[in-house]
Amino acid sequence: MKRTYKIAGMTCNNCIETVSKALTNVDGISDIKVDLENNEATLTMNHHVDLITLKKVLPAKYEISLNGNQDLENQSMVSEDKTKMQELKPLFIILGYIAVASFLLHLDNLNLNDVMIDFMGLFFIVFSFFKILDVKGFAVVFLMYDPISKLIPLYAKIYPIIETVLGLMFLFRYKIDMALISTIIVLGFTTYGVSKTLLSKRKIKCACLGTALNLPMTEATFIENALMLSMAIIALVN
Repeated sequence: MKRTYKIAGMTCNNCIETVSKALTNVDGISDIKVDLENNEATLTMNHHVDLITLKKVLPAKYEISLNGNQDLENQSMVSEDKTKMQELKPLFIILGYIAVASFLLHLDNLNLNDVMIDFMGLFFIVFSFFKILDVKGFAVVFLMYDPISKLIPLYAKIYPIIETVLGLMFLFRYKIDMALISTIIVLGFTTYGVSKTLLSKRKIKCACLGTALNLPMTEATFIENALMLSMAIIALVN
């Protein structure tokens, strides 16, 4: 991503060196081209760097501002973030319902370990339901990032059944240790695949709720998996 900024106060080649050196230290900026004649600096960024950060690293004599109509681009990025949040709204609502139900089941005798086990059970049952609605469609998306499915395509097709079995094991308290270890292994591989996808900045769908809901692969997917992994590890230790 390239962005051009106006930098007031540059008068000579020493200014070019000073500005370049200051901006080079900013995390996310991979390349800088300073144009003294037009008082501009074109920055190549690995990710969005806000204007406040840039102002902080520059000496006080230089004033930096976005060039031209790039403010519209900023508005577009904010709008994109809002759209992403709207797309993820069903995921947050479902997780909220599962969390509330898990607490209500143990309202009379609140035990955090039991709450976590029921949360994991309900999580697997609810999420497997959405996957089973379109197993073939889910498998196609899941194959794009899950490392086990890439090696064994059949695994993607039986994954919803695995989730259902794990969910029932948690809810009926059947061989809990086995269910917890299986959860750590299964979600460990999936979380690894999600992490690689996010780091590569590939834009693909998230298969967590199957194809019934068109969810993007975002940091929320990683957090969701990491939350389940953390619960499984804590419950296993306890």
